[in-house]
Amino acid sequence: MDTDEGRTTGRARVLGAVWPGLVLVAVGVLTFVALYDALVEQDDLWETDTPLVEWFAAHRTPGMTTVMTVVTDTFGPIVLPVLVAIGCVVWARLARGWWEPLVLAGAMVVSTLLSSLLKVLVGRPRPDDELMAVPGLETTFSFPSGHTTGAATLVLVSGYLIQHRSGSRRAVVLWALASVVVVAAVGGSRMYLGYHFLTDVLAGICVAVVVLGGVVALTRWHDLRVGEGAGEPSHDVAPTA
Repeated sequence: MDTDEGRTTGRARVLGAVWPGLVLVAVGVLTFVALYDALVEQDDLWETDTPLVEWFAAHRTPGMTTVMTVVTDTFGPIVLPVLVAIGCVVWARLARGWWEPLVLAGAMVVSTLLSSLLKVLVGRPRPDDELMAVPGLETTFSFPSGHTTGAATLVLVSGYLIQHRSGSRRAVVLWALASVVVVAAVGGSRMYLGYHFLTDVLAGICVAVVVLGGVVALTRWHDLRVGEGAGEPSHDVAPTA
């Protein structure tokens, strides 16, 4: 009986620690499914996809195109991994620990794999070549946007990990602002340059939210285990989020 009660209590503690992450995963998945349904049924937000990309294409200027190209290249599959790797090494040296940098690196890898897999499974074509800033440059599938997934994962996960360690309200505000600015810039650049639709961008954000949820659950479970290993009461070691 004591053993059964101990197991039940242990499961309750774990669930109490990880539930915020599970909620984020559920929100991300359900929103992604809603976007996919709009794509399949060709209604709701899908109806704005082509008109929005056409509007961007009709209002491009040389200067803005240069800016948007720099933004999209920075968060692309070549530059971003290098920046993340350098950032993780610097972070680990400054913090004198590898836990958070490894979690961030793992989150970036997982989000990339998820995005690539979903692209193949959904199989949505890109916008027409004539709508692209560089016709024919992007030839892979379109849904979700990999650039947006990577950018959103980077700012959401790194922001959460920093706030999780510091517990600072200011960190939360800065995290939210940075996330909005970065994700809007990257997602906007993909539509402006004609490489993605709005629903692709939003789906990419959903993938990032799912990965963030996994990170939240993992870190809170990790803190619970560390606290129990140190002999602290489980209700005192649940981390702030």
